[in-house]
Amino acid sequence: MPENKSVLVHCLFTVLLIFSACFAVSAQSTIFNIPSTDVMGEKRFYIEADFIAHFDKWEKGGFQSYGYRTVYGVTRKLEVGVNFFYTRNGSTSPKELQPNFKFKVFEKEKFGLAVSAGAQFIVPLNKSAGRRAFGMFYSNASKVIRQTGETRVTGGFYTVVGAERDFGTKNGALLGVEQPIKGKLSLTADWSSGKNRFGYATAGLLYSFTKRQFIQIGCNWGNSGRGNNALSAFYGFTY
Repeated sequence: MPENKSVLVHCLFTVLLIFSACFAVSAQSTIFNIPSTDVMGEKRFYIEADFIAHFDKWEKGGFQSYGYRTVYGVTRKLEVGVNFFYTRNGSTSPKELQPNFKFKVFEKEKFGLAVSAGAQFIVPLNKSAGRRAFGMFYSNASKVIRQTGETRVTGGFYTVVGAERDFGTKNGALLGVEQPIKGKLSLTADWSSGKNRFGYATAGLLYSFTKRQFIQIGCNWGNSGRGNNALSAFYGFTY
């Protein structure tokens, strides 16, 4: 990436981070790793701190990733956001910016149905994060099953555009489930098919401390690669 573009991306990140501190946030906009059909309320912000790690020696694939996600509701049906991730793996320190947007195509609350579509762009901020930016475009649909305690099932597909040849699978499926257990505790799980950076199955628990705060902890299992697993912990909040 040319130096002037890198500076512009860093400036955009800084502005959005400061801007996000000035607004209240709504519910999360992903299940674990895959997008949900939720869209942020108009003029609302969602902010999340992330930690993902494979606890092993560096030479055996160990790593720790630190990041944040923030989403702003532009209208009742459109949200825009930006994520930032920094990874430590013992030899390099990849840094990425991930601008994204989502549009709610359809919603019928009476029947528990919703459809959304969106995109996420992966922008490397240094050489170890990659050679060029690319995009992941998706569409998904969800159904709330009230007979099983408000279970929500989500399914969809994604396609990757502009990635390098060695990226892996360019098209895949998205599946997710959210199941309230008791009170403020819920089970959440999702899966992205394909042998690529998105190809993981994840399951864990979400606990809402209040309407403004939650913590989500789970395990990730890669679709390919021996020992390709990680612990993830997310903390979302409003203020």
